[in-house]
Amino acid sequence: MERGGGATMRGWKMVWAPRGEVLAGGDLVDRVLVARGIADAAAFLDPSLHQLHDPGLLPGIDRACGRMLAAARNREPIVVYGDYDVDGITATTILYRMLRALEPGASVSAYVPHRLEEGYGLNPAAMAELASRGARVVVSVDCGITAHEPALAARAAGLDLIITDHHNPPAPGDPTPDAYAIVHPRLPGSAYPFGELCGAGVAYKIAWRLATMHEGSERVAGPIRTLLLDLLALAALGTVADVVPLIDENRVITRFGLSRCRTTEITGLTALIDAAGLSGEKIDAESVGFRLGPMLNASGRMGHAAEAVELFTTEDRARADEIARGLCRLNDERKRTEKRIFEQAAELAQAAGMTGDDRRAIVLAHEDWHPGVVGIVCSRLVERFARPAILMQVQASGDGGSLCVGSGRSIDGFNLHGAVRACTDDLLTFGGHDMAVGLKLEAGRLDAFTERFLERVGGELEPADLVRTARYDCDATLDELIPAAVARLERLAPFGRANPSVRLLVSGVRVDGRPAPFGKNGDHLGVRLRGVGPGTSASVRAIGWRWAEMLDRFTPGELIDVLVEPKVSGYSGKVEPVLVDARIAAAEVHVVTRNAPAAMA
Repeated sequence: MERGGGATMRGWKMVWAPRGEVLAGGDLVDRVLVARGIADAAAFLDPSLHQLHDPGLLPGIDRACGRMLAAARNREPIVVYGDYDVDGITATTILYRMLRALEPGASVSAYVPHRLEEGYGLNPAAMAELASRGARVVVSVDCGITAHEPALAARAAGLDLIITDHHNPPAPGDPTPDAYAIVHPRLPGSAYPFGELCGAGVAYKIAWRLATMHEGSERVAGPIRTLLLDLLALAALGTVADVVPLIDENRVITRFGLSRCRTTEITGLTALIDAAGLSGEKIDAESVGFRLGPMLNASGRMGHAAEAVELFTTEDRARADEIARGLCRLNDERKRTEKRIFEQAAELAQAAGMTGDDRRAIVLAHEDWHPGVVGIVCSRLVERFARPAILMQVQASGDGGSLCVGSGRSIDGFNLHGAVRACTDDLLTFGGHDMAVGLKLEAGRLDAFTERFLERVGGELEPADLVRTARYDCDATLDELIPAAVARLERLAPFGRANPSVRLLVSGVRVDGRPAPFGKNGDHLGVRLRGVGPGTSASVRAIGWRWAEMLDRFTPGELIDVLVEPKVSGYSGKVEPVLVDARIAAAEVHVVTRNAPAAMA
């Protein structure tokens, strides 16, 4: 390690920067809130379901709900048409369960396209097929806002198509699909106060509106109220997994939905939690992001997401357990596939000069890459190389040609959807939002698309934008990291996009002895840190997950600065901050010791 401000242990072109205004002195939680620009601390720390916005404000919602309720009452076949990721799976389930609960005799079914055979979103062939099966109403969730041809096919087939979505709508001045109704929080002229709902969030608002319109009252009670609380759990899964900002009502949905996971009456959700090894454990955003979400996504990536929808709609516990165990196996297979593709893609990107300052994005295609996994590999490339990434599989098109089909992920502050839209002349289809896209093009257009896209990215991003930044909230001392203070910081949860985990800069602490590897395979590292300066005796064991390779970089007695996420161990009950990064302290360390406020001691 170089001294303060230089290279860091975990960083690759890494800089440390505060999130906002950094205050000296005062309560630790107050300093974090100021750094995040949160003015109404009470409302943020203690959210309420009353903070959810009136679903009736969503454009098109009453027309959509009126048609669905009429179809349910009249036994007209309704198909909820979803997407194959967690957001689409949960959104599909939310509307399916609500319609069946309001009208037990309703003819409601779910349809999720096969990722490899049909691709993302609505498609004309599916509209014709559903009509031939007798469907009268098709309700899309988490897709459809740019599906012009499928909407025309639905109308030609005699279907009433209701589109509900959250992805970027058509550009200003461009038409929306010719559907019976469109529900989207960001439609032109929308009065809805929050535009960042995910697909499951939009579906939850529609389910809520269905309930109030069915009951003829703004308040619902009994089994329908219980169902709305259970559906919050599914909406929370979709919200976390789709990486939408965890602010405003997304934060409320996630906070209360995650707490509902432990008491849910949804059989399949309980089976999923058990299969993930989370029985008896707290379900938080991290549990969803790293355990439950990947299991659900594995169905769409490696198999068929219809099984995940069945998991959440069946009342047969034995069948639910069977599906959940199958998702575990698929997820293990996905991990192996992801690791192989990532290693190969990283090597190819470096060889193509796409990881330096001159070419500021990664665009690659390969015959052997699984199209269901390239999206998450893109996320890993973005994390590793701090630039937008697009990966595609080269596959036969059926007419003797070849197609490139894949996904892309972006860095914060760069509109990937807008950049891809600027290259539409080279594309067959595309869709998504600022941070993620899906796309398809003829293989013969790959080079032209790559150069045009790289030129677009190069015009918007400077080399300075391609530096990973580890942002922290404020500085702190080891004396402040006591259980009561960390518990108060946990009230800022759930953590995710736009509300990340709390990170603190602790400067000038001493490495107390030699760090010790731990874990089944010795992959992790425990580092004892001791405060320095008059009046301090604080000592903590910091945890470095998968830091074992850093063992020899710690010198006993050395002064270091650390970025940490404050945590309380579930085993010892002691504060054991998680290491984010570390560096040797500046040659002259100015140590500020704060006494913990009496109310927090």
